[in-house]
Amino acid sequence: MREQAGESRIRCLGLIEEASRARRWARDILRDCPMAENAELSTNAVLYTASGLEAGSFHLALAVSAQVIALSVTDDGGTGTAPKVEHRDQEAEHGRGLGMVSALAHRVVVHDSHGGYTVTAELFTDTRPGGHPC
Repeated sequence: MREQAGESRIRCLGLIEEASRARRWARDILRDCPMAENAELSTNAVLYTASGLEAGSFHLALAVSAQVIALSVTDDGGTGTAPKVEHRDQEAEHGRGLGMVSALAHRVVVHDSHGGYTVTAELFTDTRPGGHPC
């Protein structure tokens, strides 16, 4: 893990178990923040991209400021198409993850990143007087 000026980074192997490790990592950084449970983007990288292949990996970055929490996951690519937000029926077994993230986040951005894609979810913190810092 690498940390600097409000930003932390971690590299995870492309195993489904690593998604749990990524969630714990984010919760540890966002401890006492009610949004910590919403910090999940890594499962799709493992299930639907080359990150889930034998030598695959994914990278997470978490930037925290007084106004915004930005969680990014960068995958190894291999899909040919960029991830996109889809609003599917609640009964759907697949394709709902990024739609759920989009419903919780204030903004979701997807961009090309060295042969793969980076998905960033931005969550505004509560900066009202007396409000919780996250």
